[in-house]
Amino acid sequence: MNAVVTAAREWLGTPYVHQASCKGAGCDCLGLLLGLWREFHGTLPAPVPAYTNDWSEISGEERLLQAARAHMVERALGDAAEGDILIFRMRAGAVAKHVGLQTQAGDNPRFLHAYSGRGVTEGALTPPWARRVVARFTFPERKN
Repeated sequence: MNAVVTAAREWLGTPYVHQASCKGAGCDCLGLLLGLWREFHGTLPAPVPAYTNDWSEISGEERLLQAARAHMVERALGDAAEGDILIFRMRAGAVAKHVGLQTQAGDNPRFLHAYSGRGVTEGALTPPWARRVVARFTFPERKN
C-alpha cells in the first residue's frame, strides 16, 4: 500500500477545525495536506497565510493551484493513482479550494478529505466528486 495513503488514514476521525493541521485534534482539508507534508518532508516549503472560508473568491486568484504547482509534482488528470493529491473546484467558474487524497484507484475509486461538520472521512470518489477534480499532484521525492 502507498505510504501516503497509510499515513492519511491515520487522520480518519480527526474533527474539522478551520486552519488547523493537528492529527487527532483538528484540521481542515488544507491542514490535512500540510500535516502529511510535515510527516514526509518536515518543514513546510513556504509559510501558509491565514485564510477565510471564502478565500480567493473575490479576487479569483487560483492560490491553491499556484501553491500546489510551485511545491508538488503535477500529474495528468486521467492518470489516477493511490496517493494522488486531488484539487477540487466546488462549482463551475469558482476558484479551486478543496483538497483530498486518492486512496484507491481503478473501478471503485476512493478519496480521503476533511470538511465542515464531518471531519476527516474516506468515501467513494463518485462521478459528482470526480468531475470537480481540476488537478492531481504527488508529493516531491523525499530529500535524504
